[in-house]
Amino acid sequence: MTIEQTTGMDLPQPGRMQTLREAAADGTRVIIHGAVHAIRDMGGFSFVLLRIPEGIVQCTLAGVVPEELAEECCIEADGTVHTELRAPGGLEIALDAVRVLSQPAAPVPVPINKWKTGLSLETELVLRPVTLRHAKARAIFRLQAEIVRAFRDFLQSQSFVEVHTPKIVAASAEGGANVFRLDYFGRKAFLAQSPQFYKQTMVGVYERVFEVGPVFRAEKHNTVRHLNEYVSLDFEMGYLRDFTDLCEMETAMLRFVFDRLRDGCADDLKTVGVSLPSIDRIPMVRFDEAKRAASEAYGRKIRDPFDLDPEEEVLIGRYYKEKTGSDFVFVTHYPSKKRPFYAMDDPADPRYTLSFDLLFRGMEITTGGQRIHSYAEQVEKMKAKHLDPEDFAGYLMIHKHGMPPHGGLGIGLERLCMKLFDLPNVRLASLFPRDQSRLEP
Repeated sequence: MTIEQTTGMDLPQPGRMQTLREAAADGTRVIIHGAVHAIRDMGGFSFVLLRIPEGIVQCTLAGVVPEELAEECCIEADGTVHTELRAPGGLEIALDAVRVLSQPAAPVPVPINKWKTGLSLETELVLRPVTLRHAKARAIFRLQAEIVRAFRDFLQSQSFVEVHTPKIVAASAEGGANVFRLDYFGRKAFLAQSPQFYKQTMVGVYERVFEVGPVFRAEKHNTVRHLNEYVSLDFEMGYLRDFTDLCEMETAMLRFVFDRLRDGCADDLKTVGVSLPSIDRIPMVRFDEAKRAASEAYGRKIRDPFDLDPEEEVLIGRYYKEKTGSDFVFVTHYPSKKRPFYAMDDPADPRYTLSFDLLFRGMEITTGGQRIHSYAEQVEKMKAKHLDPEDFAGYLMIHKHGMPPHGGLGIGLERLCMKLFDLPNVRLASLFPRDQSRLEP
């Protein structure tokens, strides 16, 4: 079906426009396609807001809006570009002809074209295929995509090689009960908690590797910060001088990512309503010192000497923000009791490891550290943690046949976005979140 506003037969052939950046000068005729985000009848003419991948294009349509044209119609239209500083993107398209490509079978059940939808989290997630069309959700996930792209670009500039590791594995990297078990053709298998074993293996091949991929945690948590499937940004590097090389690499990477967002994503940042933190130097503090400082500053008793609970993370983040002005803080030297068997112990005090977490605005977004590279030391630590080295023969092959001093880290993409965009729940930073109760949509 075609809705002709003018025939346009005497006009030059229009060029095809798919993004705002492709818009030409005043008076240029273009073809554009997209979904009708909203229609506003102004009496005598109407604004048709067209949703395209990078945002909203304001179009004008003379006369009465045809019945066939409704919100969420997918259309192709011919029109003429005009400068209009009050319009999104600073331009407006006067439509000459509109072709309806498809029509919705039912109206959208929620106000996705309003600035504030007023939806509960449950409604937001149940109707995710539709609510993702909202301007803020679209901006969040465009920014998330740019974070991943910048992560990849930075690491490739530092001679890292991208790898893709199995997500169905024979042994869990971290042990414990928080693994999803599978029947793999009659054999016991697991969904990978992390790419840990494989990224260490690939250090022996390429020296520096990274991966962007899903990880799975069977944690029975129902909190604002936990997902059972999330995207992990991992890198691993060899020939470390010490574990602080990893902290320096992550600091430089975050600085690069935020500069990329600042330079190229101003409109989306404005839509989400956030300002990016500046990263000069990230403070670094030992685990025991951080716990003690927060306890003394805010009068909170230390309850677990071997780990940080969420409230402690908030207080530590607050303390070092007040003290240094940084939204980030590296907490180093976690107790060996709470770190996996591959974490290298501190030679000066084996009760602690050469490992760290990065807290961002009071929440852990990164866990990393130096790994054991000696075969004898790795076997000894496995046994000390009551693990059978025979169960990890494939993993131990890399140690047996020579590994450099190495280490790495993993960043939770959704947590990073949650804190960066000031979202109240990590599920809003996941396209289709998976938690204890959610397998759909």
